[in-house]
Amino acid sequence: MLSILRVHLPSDIPIVGCELVPYVLLRRSDGSTTTDDIPESDPVDGYYLKYRWYRVQNDKKVAVCSIHSAEQATLQCLGCIKAKIPVAMSYHCSTRCFSDAWQHHRTLHDRAANAMNENGTEEEELFGRFNSTGSGAVNASLSGSAPNVGLNPGLSNGSTPLYPTSVIERSGGESWFEVGRSRTYTPIADDVGHVLRFECVVVDAETRIPIGVANTISTSRVIPAPSPIPRRLVPVRGVGLMGNYDYDGRNMTSETFTVLSYNILSDVYASSEMYSYCPSWALSWHYRRQNLLREIIGYHADILCLQEVQINHFDEFFAPELDKHGYQALYKKKTSEVFNGSPNTVDGCATFFRRDRFAHVKKYEVEFNKAAQSLTDAVIPTGQKKPALNRLIKDNVALIAVLEAKFSNQGADAPGKRQLLCVANTHVNVHQDLKDVKLWQVHTLLKGLEKIAMSADIPMLVCGDFNSVPGSAPHALLAMGKVDPLHPDLVVDPLGILRPASKLTHQLPLVSAYSAFARMAGAEQKRRMDPRTNEPLFTNCTRDFIGTLDYIFYTADSLTVESLLELLDEEALRKDTALPSPEWSSDHIALLAEFRCNPRARR
Repeated sequence: MLSILRVHLPSDIPIVGCELVPYVLLRRSDGSTTTDDIPESDPVDGYYLKYRWYRVQNDKKVAVCSIHSAEQATLQCLGCIKAKIPVAMSYHCSTRCFSDAWQHHRTLHDRAANAMNENGTEEEELFGRFNSTGSGAVNASLSGSAPNVGLNPGLSNGSTPLYPTSVIERSGGESWFEVGRSRTYTPIADDVGHVLRFECVVVDAETRIPIGVANTISTSRVIPAPSPIPRRLVPVRGVGLMGNYDYDGRNMTSETFTVLSYNILSDVYASSEMYSYCPSWALSWHYRRQNLLREIIGYHADILCLQEVQINHFDEFFAPELDKHGYQALYKKKTSEVFNGSPNTVDGCATFFRRDRFAHVKKYEVEFNKAAQSLTDAVIPTGQKKPALNRLIKDNVALIAVLEAKFSNQGADAPGKRQLLCVANTHVNVHQDLKDVKLWQVHTLLKGLEKIAMSADIPMLVCGDFNSVPGSAPHALLAMGKVDPLHPDLVVDPLGILRPASKLTHQLPLVSAYSAFARMAGAEQKRRMDPRTNEPLFTNCTRDFIGTLDYIFYTADSLTVESLLELLDEEALRKDTALPSPEWSSDHIALLAEFRCNPRARR
């Protein structure tokens, strides 16, 4: 006979839009155990599992704080209600909470006014794309003055169940509304503020009669998906904010394209020990993957360069989900397994591009381990090969894609020429005591790109997490084309692979895309830039480190920067936390640039 040994939920805090996947441990009649689903269509030993999900509603309605998602709200911003900003974003658990969050909250009001003035009803793109609460969108402007704050009257989410005939009345004003009949359930807006209950029972396949008592488990109250401050594209060529960018994610001029670079934080690295300040529910992969997907899709980029993508997450989630949004996928995993030796825990670089804008021409894979083997065979004495390999082999990779644009601004003067684009996506070694290895990896990648450039006059983008701060030797090599022989990073060279320093050069005219912000006189973004290096103040923000590690470099003779995704202010990350957080599901922030191909950049 089939029996249920244990029912468990990975997190007891359910979030709107984040699928709940119960862990159900079963014992078969032969004594073996399994966690497999056993549906009515495929019974085992004459039995199957029957599932029910219920929303437990009480007479007393509860609202959830928009800042501290596990806390009950006591205050509500009436200005938000007037403007029809999503209602879930208007609640606060205390006056201190509201006061601390006012800077962030006022931004929502200002954005609401701008959205109405510029785009009529398009402001759902600002507020809705990261927030699946379904609570409404902005459709009226607000002044920047402090709003009225009053006592929260309670959250009314509606009560229409998916299965309206299955309502079980309980004593004390409690009602159970049946909302699902599958093993998994994804909370919706109507669930916010209410407890969910999962019920699982073994059923006789012949009689369809339940066997024994149903196993049940309850969650805490459902909370809305936290909503980060929206980030906009800021033109860098003197155009007004959002000047030539359409809210539906398509450029209003077809000759430009957008590129995103984002280290999404692999699940295998997202441990509670490393990120103890992040709530466990916000650190769980089931939550983070949905939050990351919402964010990535919301940027509407034409090309996506993602790092730290686990191979199983690429195969089972990102590739199929982004395929639904029109993206073709390329992937290169790191060259060994990590931690527990499972192939599924290997992460790598994933590049996606829109099929309607680009076609795949060629793919190159760079394995720095193979380059290390070749280097040691060529220049390292026999007795030193093993320690040299131990130092150089770090499993990092790069993925290079040559794409052909399906758009053109060529004109009639050069008909029939193809617009090609080379996109490199990499994740350089993280260890800070291996400065020589970092520099060698970057130099190896650039030399490979030089060979591609020699074979075709082709614009290039070099994106990724370089684990190198502005001013470091790898950054200098990328941005300046060479490394000063007196650079302090060159002191660390136990294998002699960086000598002579004169060989640390390349001929690609690379420029950091975000340095364009530094040329904007009086721009708000300039205060979020390092005036010494013309790079963002940070792209990685944890409790132990804040600084810039991620870049988008481009060949300035063939591409022009049109717009950049605005940088985050440290205040925008909230005063009491770092990344990852409930709002932002990686310890890095995304970078995005809009480019235009110069007319001569054709084959």
